[in-house]
Amino acid sequence: MALKQVSSNKCFEGFQKVFEHDSAELKCKMKFGIYLPPKAETAKCPVLYWLSGLTCTEQNFITKSGFHQAAAEHGLIVVAPDTSPRGCNIEGEDESWDFGTGAGFYVDATEDPWKTNYRMYSYIKDELPKLINANFPTDPERMSIFGHSMGGHGALILALKNPGKYKSVSAFAPICNPMQCQWGKKALGGYLGSDVSKWEAYDATQLVKSYPDSHLDILIDQGKDDQFLSAGQLLPDNFIAACTEQKIPVVFRLQQGYDHSYFFIATFINDHIKHHAKYLNA
Repeated sequence: MALKQVSSNKCFEGFQKVFEHDSAELKCKMKFGIYLPPKAETAKCPVLYWLSGLTCTEQNFITKSGFHQAAAEHGLIVVAPDTSPRGCNIEGEDESWDFGTGAGFYVDATEDPWKTNYRMYSYIKDELPKLINANFPTDPERMSIFGHSMGGHGALILALKNPGKYKSVSAFAPICNPMQCQWGKKALGGYLGSDVSKWEAYDATQLVKSYPDSHLDILIDQGKDDQFLSAGQLLPDNFIAACTEQKIPVVFRLQQGYDHSYFFIATFINDHIKHHAKYLNA
């Protein structure tokens, strides 16, 4: 599968690049950001996948989070894909900011007209890692995942649905219980249909209840002044309660005064990179 380099910038002795490719899963052109640390010039490196939130592209994380120095120090390749298929000419895909373009919700849609292209779950789980491992100096056995908001939801469900695939998982202000919030009801209803039982397969709070073991160390940071926390879109308490019941270790940090923005992410990004490096470099 041909990769086309869109940009390359030297950063902390490594390179932040953006590539474009034709996705078989999403049936459109997709872009992803990839940071290659200096270590990648001489050795195979573990890969950390970042999933962004609503309205984002591959650009938000690579330009705003300030992750590069820590990734360079720990020798991690960091991959930041887009958040949905693009330019599929589906009626209604650009009508709202929380559904369709920029809002793929990391599910495989089963409803028309979305089911042909909106397969972000399989893209992140299968197609993208295969592409990365085939084209870059990775150690395919060592990968982890993290994300923000809708992407935090994506990271949690990918880790919970695929025990052992990821060495570690973390999230910033994740949508923890989409079946119970407005964003989730709109997205899951639109992509998966009205049968609520089908939604459970993409809800972290539901998935953790049947997670087979406790070998998953979860780190979550949440801003206390996050407007979407107070609006009931994120519902971390439901997820923590389910984790506690299952005896799955989760470190949940409520950060005083922080909101939902990349200023919040940038503040705690080094802690998250360190969390993943502990498992990826073990």
